[in-house]
Amino acid sequence: MKPTSYIASMTKLSVLDLVPVNEGSDVPTALVRAADLAAHAEALGYHRYWTAEHHSMPGIASAATAVVLAHIGAATSRIRIGAGGIMLPNHAPLAIAEQFGTLAALFPGRIDLGLGRAPGSDQRVMRAMRRTLASDANQFPRDIMELQAYFAGDHSPGFQATPGAGSDIPLWILGSSLYGAQLAAALGLPYAFASHFAPDALDEALAIYRRDFRPSAQLSAPYAMAGFNIFAADTVEEAETLATSMQQMFIALRTGTPGRLPPPIPGYRAALPLQAQMMLNSVLSVSSIGTHAEVERDLSAFIARTGVDEVIVSCSMFDHAARKRSLTIAIEAARAIDGVQVAA
Repeated sequence: MKPTSYIASMTKLSVLDLVPVNEGSDVPTALVRAADLAAHAEALGYHRYWTAEHHSMPGIASAATAVVLAHIGAATSRIRIGAGGIMLPNHAPLAIAEQFGTLAALFPGRIDLGLGRAPGSDQRVMRAMRRTLASDANQFPRDIMELQAYFAGDHSPGFQATPGAGSDIPLWILGSSLYGAQLAAALGLPYAFASHFAPDALDEALAIYRRDFRPSAQLSAPYAMAGFNIFAADTVEEAETLATSMQQMFIALRTGTPGRLPPPIPGYRAALPLQAQMMLNSVLSVSSIGTHAEVERDLSAFIARTGVDEVIVSCSMFDHAARKRSLTIAIEAARAIDGVQVAA
């Protein structure tokens, strides 16, 4: 793979879609909406569209991530698509090389592969996926290097990944702690931080990644992305109400009762016990809720604070039309910020 410098004066804007399954709805509907959302994001000028591997989550339809991406790729023509991410400990690296090699053959020049070390659920799911529960801290880096070898067409195993060998697929390291930053820097790979739900270590992680980055065959300079929640609408009151569906999901997840994405409840957050409000304030602190004006202000401040090369927007809403409108408002706000690059 040709080394690439991602040093740029412009910040890109992308979309992270968890493919939410609404209460009263179903997985087929969620997948249809995901394809429609990706096409909408492409038309608006977002740089990439990612989905993520989660298992045993009633409200998320993206467990078979590579299959979902094939569906998204068929509904779009230009936008980059990828995994944000694949939880590599769940899989044999060869299987991921073949899956994403197939995607790269179907959608050349458009595929990204973000890699995480969490299981995307719990140890019961890991056992069900037929992977050992090894505690070796070096297994994740070894799996990444094995995956790189398959994409490079390394003959040392005595066989090649087909499809996969020779595929030009950028690898990313994902994380919500300092470990991912250290690993991405050591391997010379782009780094994506999950600040949209785990913001505490964001600034320190970015600093470590940039300080310790070592150029690689893939990347000649550090390139960092960070997650940012945007719940935008034409009025602040509407945006605050729309955001309550995601807030309810976080409360359910933290209390061990995950379910499908619930409809919004006006005044929900203010009616919560103080402890729950404080939890949401912490978990969702990297967010903007409001109109064009609030999003422009908050997004501009986040970019100034972090200096990230790319912001990936997360926005789970119960109403599909409102979600599309939110992405429209978000990119219109981004266009008003100096230093943000949006495709025409």
